[in-house]
Amino acid sequence: MGDRTLRYKDNVEGRWYTDQKCILCSVCAELAPANFREAQTNDHDIVYKQPAGETEELQCLEALEACPVEAIGNDGATQR
Repeated sequence: MGDRTLRYKDNVEGRWYTDQKCILCSVCAELAPANFREAQTNDHDIVYKQPAGETEELQCLEALEACPVEAIGNDGATQR
C-alpha cells in the first residue's frame, strides 16, 4: 500500500493517492480511468478524481491490488 509520507502533491485532495514509488506503468489508469491518469510531468500517475460510487471505489481497489510497486494508497474506510 502507498506511503502517505511519499504522497505526490499533484494528487487531488482526498483519501486515495499515488506515492513516489510509482513507476508510471499506468495499470491504475487502465483499471480505474475515471480516477487515475498520467501526471502533467509525465513521470508518474496520479489520482485526479476521488471515487464516486461503488463502481469507481471497486475499480480503485482493483488498481491498488494490481499495482506492481504498491504505490497506491487509501487513507480511510472503503465506502460501501
